[in-house]
This record gives sequence, C-alpha cells and structure tokens, in this order.
Amino acid sequence: MQSDYALAGTSGIEPWRGIQTTADDVLIARIARGDRRAMQVLFARHNVRVYRFIARLMGTSASVEDLVSDVFLDVWRKAPLFQGRSQVATWLLAIARYKTLTYLRNRPPELLDEDAARAVVDPADDPERALEKHDSSRLLRRCLTRLSAAHREVIDLVYYHERSMSEVAEILGIPEATVRTRMFYARKRLAELLKAEGVEHAWA
Repeated sequence: MQSDYALAGTSGIEPWRGIQTTADDVLIARIARGDRRAMQVLFARHNVRVYRFIARLMGTSASVEDLVSDVFLDVWRKAPLFQGRSQVATWLLAIARYKTLTYLRNRPPELLDEDAARAVVDPADDPERALEKHDSSRLLRRCLTRLSAAHREVIDLVYYHERSMSEVAEILGIPEATVRTRMFYARKRLAELLKAEGVEHAWA
C-alpha cells in the first residue's frame, strides 16, 4: 500500500531529531503549519490501522487504498481545526468511518474479506495478533463476519483498535449508553455463533 505521503520527499525540510517518537497531537500541530515530514510520520504510524478499519467495514478492494488516501488528505487539510478534544487515533477513525459510509451509500456493499485485511503487515503486537495465536482464531473471525454491521463495528473498535466506550461513541456519533447496549448484544450473538460451531465460553 502506497501513498503520496509515504513517497513524498523531504527536500527543503529541516531535519527534526526524534520526530518518529513525537506525540500524535504535536505532529498534528506541525501538520497544521504545513510540515510534510510530520505528515509522513503520522501516515506511517496509523495507515495500517486505518486500512484495516475501512476494510472490515466495506470489504477489501482497490477502493480501500483510495479511501485511506482520502482520510489522510482530510487530515492534511483539517489539521488546523483539530482541537485536541479526543485522541488523534480516535479522530482518524471517525474520519475513516464517515468517508467509508459515504462511499458505501453510492455502491452495493462487498463481502467482507477479513483474511485480505489481516494480510497487511502491522509492526504492533495488538489484540489481533493475540487472536492469531489462538487455535480458534479463524473460526472467531468467520463468526465476526456474521454479525450485523453495527455489532461488528463496535467489536472491531473496542477489541481490535482498543478504543474506550466513550471513544467509540465519539467515532460513531451515538450515545455511550447505545455503544454499551450494542456491545452487550454483539457479545451475546457472537457467543451464540461460536456455540453453534461447538465452541463454548470463548467469548464470555
């Protein structure tokens, strides 16, 4: 997966020691001032998770990469508007969700291709990596695809992207109580699906 942000040169930009470990909100402040190198670092840090989030919402296709590029183009344009009321990662996922849902309104939904989404290498050892190490991980992923879009979405954000309930509410634009209700029924339905496959107590 490539992007103008990943390929853009840094000619004329004064070297910045330690930029790779700079906090996200500081990167956004620099992006707001037109710092292309800060944009490259933010893209490198978050593009895989944004890709996976979009892929799980709509299914994997060439359009996923286009949407990822659109998300980071929005970040470049709207960085001056970021007020730090939420984490940068939460803001990125909210932008990604809005753009994905807007895209889906104009085309028939594709089947979710979870294996293709997972094939994108992420250097972080996140909850998804832990699931890969479990013998029933493939079965679990298959059951996840059978949840409703609303239920799959909250499971994805909480367990794969490690967003809090309040952050999920912000991303989805719904009350936190609604998020908790969806999570309750999503877990209940997932447990039923796993039980039907002969796996009990795997999603308690």
